[in-house]
Amino acid sequence: MTLKRVFITTALLSGLSHVAVGHHSVSAWFDRSSTTELEGIVSEVSWQNPHVRFLLNVTNAEGEVMPWDIETLSVAGISRWGITEDMIGVGDRLVVAGNPSRRNLNNVFVRNVLLPNGNELVFGGGPRWTDAERALRAGEAVREVSGETDASELGIFRVWSTGSGAGFLFPEALDSEFDFSNYPLTTSAAAALAAFDFFEDDPTRDCAPKGMPTIMEQPYPMEIIDAGDQILLRIEEYDTRRTIHMSRDLDPQQQPFSRLGFSLGRWEDDALVVMTTRVDWGHFDSVGIPLSQDAVLEERFVLADQGSRLDYVLTVTDAATFTAPVTVSKHFIWLPDARVEPFECVN
Repeated sequence: MTLKRVFITTALLSGLSHVAVGHHSVSAWFDRSSTTELEGIVSEVSWQNPHVRFLLNVTNAEGEVMPWDIETLSVAGISRWGITEDMIGVGDRLVVAGNPSRRNLNNVFVRNVLLPNGNELVFGGGPRWTDAERALRAGEAVREVSGETDASELGIFRVWSTGSGAGFLFPEALDSEFDFSNYPLTTSAAAALAAFDFFEDDPTRDCAPKGMPTIMEQPYPMEIIDAGDQILLRIEEYDTRRTIHMSRDLDPQQQPFSRLGFSLGRWEDDALVVMTTRVDWGHFDSVGIPLSQDAVLEERFVLADQGSRLDYVLTVTDAATFTAPVTVSKHFIWLPDARVEPFECVN
């Protein structure tokens, strides 16, 4: 049996109480209020982005062997924790605990894995079966709340990371109880949201990359590069590359529509202000709020805390979706050892 193609959120931060969206909503697929515990033999391992998964053969009370699809975070996330492919192998007997599928599938989003050697892998929350000394979980880099101040001379042009407590641009992707009345939705946008079936309409299905503005929620490192009359954003998730044009001679209305749109930047003192239009991805977030092609996205990137932090504020103006502009924010931190790694999403 091959692994089922079920898609979940990747995450980078320590504990699911600090999940950052990397693929899409855990809450949409899995019941986070419930925990399923299983013991079985690993028959297949798929170590890849956007999520690592393995097949666990579990013997039920009737003596039947039932395959369970166990899914967890991305390679991009857990490799930074020191969790490596050789820790889970075919033939290993594991005990796992996690959130069960909302669709009554043999599918679990795993939080804890007890290895044959008695050590425990923790993908969210705390250890379940062991003490802290035998639990491998998020390292200091992903738990870090604040960045370092040793590169303020670089300005914004460096690699930025998402630390713990960085904030979420789109909390509705994490919280199944999110109150969508927090957004000033138009009648047509509310109808589109009500009609959205995540299992059928997921915009990131089959490794389809995110467009603007949703890609800016991603939790992995992002490098900002000074390229003269352009500023480049190397975003790890989906190996995304954004171009911000700094020339005032370009007319946005003459540019083609695209998933990331056309971005025109300017400096206001030390703040980089970016106006993005011509976006045709069609989604404000990944869980059902639409975005029209007339949307205007204003981003502000501002250094803070002696250069240890980069504040990010996004304002979306779209009369077809919102009755008033919507502003969301997060921040990035400076961790000198962070690097943008290949994402190489695979279904």
